[in-house]
Amino acid sequence: MTGGSAKGRVAGKRVAVIGAGSVGPGWGNGKAAAVLFAREGGHVLAVDRDLAAAEETAAIIRDEGGSAQVLAVDLTAEGAAATVRDTAAERLGGLDILHFNIGISTRGGVEDTPMADWRRVFEVNLDSAFVLTQTLLPLVEADGGGALVFVSTLAAQRNGPYPYVAYEASKAALCRLSRSIAVEYAARGVRSNTVVPGLIDTPHVLAHVDKGPDVEAIRSGRAAMVPMKRQGTGWDVANAAVFLASDAAGFITGVDLRVDGGMALLMGNASA
Repeated sequence: MTGGSAKGRVAGKRVAVIGAGSVGPGWGNGKAAAVLFAREGGHVLAVDRDLAAAEETAAIIRDEGGSAQVLAVDLTAEGAAATVRDTAAERLGGLDILHFNIGISTRGGVEDTPMADWRRVFEVNLDSAFVLTQTLLPLVEADGGGALVFVSTLAAQRNGPYPYVAYEASKAALCRLSRSIAVEYAARGVRSNTVVPGLIDTPHVLAHVDKGPDVEAIRSGRAAMVPMKRQGTGWDVANAAVFLASDAAGFITGVDLRVDGGMALLMGNASA
């Protein structure tokens, strides 16, 4: 295996980044995470349902001298998790870090969310995470353990500015899944943690909010909600993910790490 820095927070680690592509120009959480894992010495398997998006991310990594493999797969498809496992075993020789960063949202509250939308959001945001984890954990555990990092949302803990009941509930369950894994696998060398982003400026967000005529006005309005008076970036989320996956967090498991610029402090009791 070639590429990857000999130094870095995850030097020599084999990393599967689920959702490594971006839905548009710029830096989404998964794209930034894949590049940062590689910059920090990891050997990255960039997984995304969009082959072109995954290839774009992998090309950035390779152009920087890093190590990247690509896999295009829809995680909700039958056998998809086994494909990720087998590809990681074949191309990376195993797996040390699983970074789960996919999710969809459908705007709507309790009264106006169709059951089909509810089920689809849970299928992508939670069910795929469970099946993938269940399938890959033996591979992670095989070489002495490793780390799992899931990406949730502050809306899993606090009501946000938009009604997304299925998204909120599914991402809250994702946090709880991570903590269950953390307890069950703590003595087996596997840590599991969750990144909880607040308002982040990513292509995914811009694709799903009501843009209207002025995208910059939307950005400014979202930034004004945050105590730091700026939105976070994909790099803020990626840095938290790499930290939680690294040996620097070796005694940390079962946490939900907020990356929100202090926004939760304005949304009620921030201890939960």
